[in-house]
Amino acid sequence: MTEAELYSVYYGVYMPAGLHSPRSLNYFSEFSFRPDDILIATYPKSGTTWMQEIVPLIVSGGDPTSVETLPNWNRTPWLEENQVYTLKLEQRPSPRTFSTHFQYGMMPKSFFEVKPRAIYVMRNPKDVFTSSYHYHGMAAFAVNPGPQSEFLQKFLDGKVMFGSWFDHVKSWLGAEEKGHIMYITYEELITDLKDCVARIAQFLEKPLDPEVIEKIADRCLFVNMKKNNMSNYSKVSCEVFDLKKSEFLRKGIAGDWKNQLTVAESEYFDAVYRDKMKDVKYKFGWD
Repeated sequence: MTEAELYSVYYGVYMPAGLHSPRSLNYFSEFSFRPDDILIATYPKSGTTWMQEIVPLIVSGGDPTSVETLPNWNRTPWLEENQVYTLKLEQRPSPRTFSTHFQYGMMPKSFFEVKPRAIYVMRNPKDVFTSSYHYHGMAAFAVNPGPQSEFLQKFLDGKVMFGSWFDHVKSWLGAEEKGHIMYITYEELITDLKDCVARIAQFLEKPLDPEVIEKIADRCLFVNMKKNNMSNYSKVSCEVFDLKKSEFLRKGIAGDWKNQLTVAESEYFDAVYRDKMKDVKYKFGWD
């Protein structure tokens, strides 16, 4: 199926129409945040599922009940998806945890008024592309990626779900008020997960004993998280995710793009990256 058949356009970016109805998008635009809410914000395939495992464990003080009994789309629901208005989020006790794939400028008015804590996760866009390429091949609501060269051009042009990676990252890095936003990279999570858990806990003002931090970090190692049926999307219908084509949680590594992109494609990617990110001062660790 084509983009026109599968996607709608919201704020100028493609949205999977089957997951984001006008009703759910309106719910999102009118959503009322609380000051103690926690929002995980990501461009798709940048570590969302990982953070949906880490944050609830920190909030619960290491109690694994929520991550063992609730699918991640219920424990930290996407505020823009269809199911959101059935979850009675207004009745949930604080602190509530949510997720979004939206750019900073697309956030509802209340986000800017009450300034809930937000954790923005970034990942090397070459690895984002690689993961997205496999994801588009197994998700029924996504346009088939087709030849890699064509999908690469779409990705670099922002003609994919949730728009341009470059626009997304720059929108959050350019936030007017950064005091309530924590920036972290997928690569940092891979390099020192224990340190990242400690930093996130500090940001959320949830002091944890060193042994609790260590247990959370161990549980959230990719190889362990991948076994959690509440997080690996094995509970989702095969009509939605064809896990025979690709696992939802695939490798969880940095640098897999080297196994995906040709030398010419990598060099072209680098040239586009340099042009689009030339004014960005943030040190990502993959530049």
